[in-house]
Amino acid sequence: MDKRDLSTVFRERLKMLLTRSDLNQSAFATAVGIDRSALSQLLSGASTRLPRAETLLNIAAEFKVSLDWLLGLSQDEGVTGEIRESLEIEEAPDGFDRTLLAKWHAEAAGTKIRYVPAGIPDLLRTEALIDYEAGIANKSREAQAGETQYRIDYNRRPETDMEVCMPRHTLEIFARGLGVWDRFPEADRHQQLLHMATLLDDLYPTFRLFLYDGRMRYSIPFTIFGPYRAAIYVGDMYLVLNATQPVRTLTSHFDNLIRAADINAHEAASFTQRLAEMQF
Repeated sequence: MDKRDLSTVFRERLKMLLTRSDLNQSAFATAVGIDRSALSQLLSGASTRLPRAETLLNIAAEFKVSLDWLLGLSQDEGVTGEIRESLEIEEAPDGFDRTLLAKWHAEAAGTKIRYVPAGIPDLLRTEALIDYEAGIANKSREAQAGETQYRIDYNRRPETDMEVCMPRHTLEIFARGLGVWDRFPEADRHQQLLHMATLLDDLYPTFRLFLYDGRMRYSIPFTIFGPYRAAIYVGDMYLVLNATQPVRTLTSHFDNLIRAADINAHEAASFTQRLAEMQF
């Protein structure tokens, strides 16, 4: 691996550990035996130099990760001899900012996130739709709103790169007020579609929505967090895949959905705008 690549991977993983730790930079630096200015230099990327071996060992020992993972030589962050589970099951509780899902988004910042939603993408929902869907699913309205706002804020970060792919017919069914949205008022559906069109235009190109023909393709809802993990949504739980090969397989599946899209990202806002203007 090129020295610059090595330095970049180390910096990304150091930032990941800092985020996970819930420590400020001063406390983090103290924990690994360096001063804050040295930590700031490592995080800034101003130099391709790696820290001393002693510091690397301290970081690995303090946060229980392997040196190979810290330096980008392995995708398995567990210490030598420790096998990380390739499949985990996590509940999907209310309070999005406190869930593992939010943590995984934070860890994957700077890498591509791929997302197949179960319905209308969370960050594109209006307050009216949040209220309606929270009511029929018997979930906390505040938690749903918090999740939506978190995702909007996340996608406004300059380092964000998110692709979303979903069936075109989901939006067409929504526009007609069919399925789970049969009691959602027409005026609210109209405002929802206009809201989506505005956000799609505003967030492009860091957030890109692709629409494929749901009669020709099928996909379960899932999210891929960079090269690190994939979370498959199964109602109130997530099946979390940590092993490299399953993550790559799901990534390939997602890329095939993108290739099959008949509405591409630069067309999604105008398509949604047209749906809002149609009379059903």
